[in-house]
Amino acid sequence: MTSHIATTASYDQLPVIDLSAADRGPRSRELLHAQLHSAAHDVGFFQLVGHGVTRAETDALITAMRAFFELPEADRLALDNVNSPHFRGYTRTGDERTGGARDWRDQLDIGAERPARVPGPGEPPYWWLQGPNQWPAALPELRTTALAWIERLSAVARRLLHELLTAIGAPADFYDPLFGERAHPHLKLVRYPGSAGDGADQGVGAHKDYGFLTLLLQDTVGGLQVQREDGRFHEVPPLADAFVVNLGELLEVATDGYLLATNHRVVSPAGATERFSIPFFYNPRLDGKVAPLPFPGATRAPGITTDPTNPLFAEYGYNELKGKLRAHPLVAERHHASLLTPA
Repeated sequence: MTSHIATTASYDQLPVIDLSAADRGPRSRELLHAQLHSAAHDVGFFQLVGHGVTRAETDALITAMRAFFELPEADRLALDNVNSPHFRGYTRTGDERTGGARDWRDQLDIGAERPARVPGPGEPPYWWLQGPNQWPAALPELRTTALAWIERLSAVARRLLHELLTAIGAPADFYDPLFGERAHPHLKLVRYPGSAGDGADQGVGAHKDYGFLTLLLQDTVGGLQVQREDGRFHEVPPLADAFVVNLGELLEVATDGYLLATNHRVVSPAGATERFSIPFFYNPRLDGKVAPLPFPGATRAPGITTDPTNPLFAEYGYNELKGKLRAHPLVAERHHASLLTPA
């Protein structure tokens, strides 16, 4: 039986996907796949429910995150990412850039806990992205909670990717060799402190993510906007207990543009209103090379986005390094001046 899905664009809400439908029998899973296919091919964004992450798990991370941002500024600045050649640690408000403009937010960047790897002669420079995190001595529970979240959401994202690939007729496990123990997941704890004093409203500028999938936990304040088919940016209303999911550039590369990596941004909340968000990025190994995905729709793929200012690389590490050097100019200038393109 063919499932009929409405194709009329609605900008009041993103598609809502219930991942637990995969466990409710063949017909429910068939409908799930039809919905996933449509959301990933037509929009590149959706809201994910039925993911199995409990309210207790979510509350534990939110509590630890708020405690971090309530630490004295000196404690946070002790973790300044300018001290990390691996782009880990705390970024002060205004120090990150998107599209060349400052982002009005502060954040803590966390990845898999691994020893530093300094690239040897002839090795790709993206190995600088592997290294230890910086943790606040006054908040030891943050390390435990954040690393547990990375592991938990990696499992959710892996399952979601399997269902998505199945939905478009591809082998579910095609990209499994790119992940495993050497995957390069990334977690951000982000605070938007309200509007900048000069009236600038860029919480974070329009951009696409580097990897396969992003699962975002946002609070109730709002401000996330997604560029839809009409070319305009539309609000993503918060949905209780849902993750906002978007596809990264690697899935666009893998499918030659059949699946969309979509521009999105955050407009700062008004006045002194704080907004908190927790994006998790499901990324493969740094040296993972994304082979073209075999699937029936490949012959109808439109090709990847052509943007001379944002080249897309099939080798993941180069994709992320490109973004990090642009987003964190202070880290880049201090540790990686030789990798910067002369003006």
